[in-house]
Amino acid sequence: MANIILLGPPGAGKGTQAKRLVEARGMVQLSTGDMLREAKTSGSEMGRKVADVMARGELVTDEIVIGLIREKLTGAAGGGFIFDGFPRTLAQADALGQLMAEVGQSLDAVIEMRVDDAALVARITGRFTCGGCGEVYHDDTKPTKVAGICDQCGSDNMQRRADDNADALRTRLMEYYKKTSPLIGYYYAKGDLSSVDGLAAMDAVASSIALVLDA
Repeated sequence: MANIILLGPPGAGKGTQAKRLVEARGMVQLSTGDMLREAKTSGSEMGRKVADVMARGELVTDEIVIGLIREKLTGAAGGGFIFDGFPRTLAQADALGQLMAEVGQSLDAVIEMRVDDAALVARITGRFTCGGCGEVYHDDTKPTKVAGICDQCGSDNMQRRADDNADALRTRLMEYYKKTSPLIGYYYAKGDLSSVDGLAAMDAVASSIALVLDA
């Protein structure tokens, strides 16, 4: 069992590798977006808070996100937890560390998925997803076997994110470097950081992550 953070800029492949870890090791992926959507429809007290904030068009506070994570950490997770997209700031990292100590859990590894920005832009602008099952494809590196048809589920509902273009990605990268990249130094200083090549083939990245977890 291991609790880990996957760090890296948008498009580095954190979600893809988290999905593999869930399948291979029985880990639980804690994606902020997924938790918020789940809470909004849960009917719980925390869920009502989330729904109210989102209905007003406001940003969900760190306090609420930490509350959602607390609920997850006190549940069962035989393989451990993967934090995907959280923490994003130094304040969130401090809050997460404090929370894990309170619930008797530890952070076992922080894995930075290193990328080259120019190569990342090329990767993201060619990316598209199956609207049926969520499988991710790429124009150059992973096209569908039959044009426009998902290899996994046969759906023809292929989608591209509106912000998967060069200008939007550079804006997202700037936000990452301003707010989130300081976490690399933060966790390095704590002795928790390991780095893998995020632009390697998916199997190679998965193998590198496995080496970190099995060390």
